[in-house]
Amino acid sequence: MHKWIIALLAAMLAPGWIGMAVAQSYPTRPITMIVPFPPGGATDTLARYLAEEMRPILGQSIIIENVAGAAGSIGVGRAVRSPADGYTLSIGTSTTHMLTGGLYALSFDLLKDLEPVIYIGSEPLLIVGRKSLAADDLKGLIAWLKTNPDKASVGIAGVGAAGHLAGISFQRETATKFQFVPYRGNAPAMQDLLAGQIDFMIEPSSNFRSLVATASIKPFAVTGKTRLSSSPDIPTADEAGLPGFVASLWYGLWVPKDTPKEIVEKLNATMRRVLADPAVERRFADLGIEISPRDQQTPEALRAFQKAEMERWWPIIKASNLRAE
Repeated sequence: MHKWIIALLAAMLAPGWIGMAVAQSYPTRPITMIVPFPPGGATDTLARYLAEEMRPILGQSIIIENVAGAAGSIGVGRAVRSPADGYTLSIGTSTTHMLTGGLYALSFDLLKDLEPVIYIGSEPLLIVGRKSLAADDLKGLIAWLKTNPDKASVGIAGVGAAGHLAGISFQRETATKFQFVPYRGNAPAMQDLLAGQIDFMIEPSSNFRSLVATASIKPFAVTGKTRLSSSPDIPTADEAGLPGFVASLWYGLWVPKDTPKEIVEKLNATMRRVLADPAVERRFADLGIEISPRDQQTPEALRAFQKAEMERWWPIIKASNLRAE
């Protein structure tokens, strides 16, 4: 009997059993979700919405912590250095969790120092201009840029961010030249766009939803293959006179490396349940975000996709000779 009890205790204390026990009790206190941008931008809006949807499933509040700077790499670094206990989540984009690795000499490895949880979805970018800009459509914008070489300014959410690379591609496709003005996220850039301090932006469509609705800015084209369901009057770049110009931003969720597998699985299951909710699907559609396919909503799929994107975009960053601020 004594040996049987010892064997039972040994089995109960095995790593697998402990992991299951931790996952069953997790979470027992509020969780922090780090947003690597200032409040008010697309990622911040998405994070706050998802946090509210996750709360009743996990039974704990999710606190949003905005840590901006260096195209999001400062916030990601903050997550990397956090305890691997499931109480710090890192939400981010193709910019913060992929592009920055080709731009900055990071003190961490985007693939090795974070555990992927789920590939959330993607959204096209929107080409918009200040309300007083002397152009009313995409062809007019391109013509205006050609007659004012190097005089126009485009706001970007950091050097090497998705909008920056889209802007470089736009220059090449249209044979235009303009100045890039980096900001600490999209929100401050949008404020300057409204104030007429910069001329236009090419950033995630969800950033501009309210501004388009109030006609505070001029929307020229969406960089997706189809029009936005929330703004069906805005043409695609292809329809507006720039064939084949497609660009998008994707979103994912990560935790620090060595976070127990059982906790990662619980977070993944929670997010899969959230994304399957018809009300969430409608909200995402309103934001212009397409939820990732069901078979791509696994940690393994996010890691594979993240790696493939690095192999695609990092050479372009190097060829463009981009330098961090």
